[in-house]
Amino acid sequence: MKKLSAEQIQQNWNTLIDVINAHIGDDRRDNLLKMYDDFQDRMMFAPASAKGHFHNAMPGGYVEHVLHIVSHSLEIKQMWEKNGAEINFTDEELVFAALHHDLGKVGDLQHDYYIPQDNEWRRKNMGEIFKHNEKCEYMSVTDRAFYLLQHYNISISKKEFIFNFDQDSNSKKISKSIEIVYGLRNFIGNANKFAKKAVFINLKSDSETTEITVEDDGNGYPKDILSKIGEPYLKSNYPEDRSKEGLGLGLFIGKTLLEKNFASVNCRNSKTRSGAEVIIRWNNKELFNI
Repeated sequence: MKKLSAEQIQQNWNTLIDVINAHIGDDRRDNLLKMYDDFQDRMMFAPASAKGHFHNAMPGGYVEHVLHIVSHSLEIKQMWEKNGAEINFTDEELVFAALHHDLGKVGDLQHDYYIPQDNEWRRKNMGEIFKHNEKCEYMSVTDRAFYLLQHYNISISKKEFIFNFDQDSNSKKISKSIEIVYGLRNFIGNANKFAKKAVFINLKSDSETTEITVEDDGNGYPKDILSKIGEPYLKSNYPEDRSKEGLGLGLFIGKTLLEKNFASVNCRNSKTRSGAEVIIRWNNKELFNI
């Protein structure tokens, strides 16, 4: 297993802070640096994975891994630009995503995500150098990253997200389904991508049905492909439309995951705003049994 010296760990940390100062704008930098300052002692020495044959499974491996992702992401973006590819994201957006793609592996506000594996058999036979800390609140790495960023009031997107929860909605809890989570993320991410200023998310539920609506204030779906939304690969005859920027596959995946979990998915152009609208509806008898 590769090991990093104390000097290398400190140098990597200094480089990480330099990356933040160089690439992250004033509106997010102060809060971001506050979070990194609070987590410095833990983040500096955190591993990126648990098993020795995985990437950066060593003290200091998390920061080294993040720096590699930042560097490679910027190199790939530059290569795309040299080859004439249309880029619809900034260096700051790319670096911010690279910096925090594994943030959840640092842990929660009180506990490390990884702790040393104390089972000798698992160390020897499974190659586990670290193990998940049972004291760390269970959630996906991505969800924990979102939670930490929100805790420090660090905006993930520069678009405004407006949530509305119907006051008459029932209070039943839905068992978490990874497929539902990723399906919803695809539609919300797509709305964020094409929104001009805001994404609108509405949730309402009664005794019979539960409905989630996702809208944006962009230009909407091109009319010539509207009836085909949800197919994997779409091309529009319109020169300026959202299908040019990867519309088809993401919505296909989202629609497939949600329909697999008993949802009906209706994609259309909003009747009240300028952009697209997705209406996701479940029969509660099926939803609450997932």
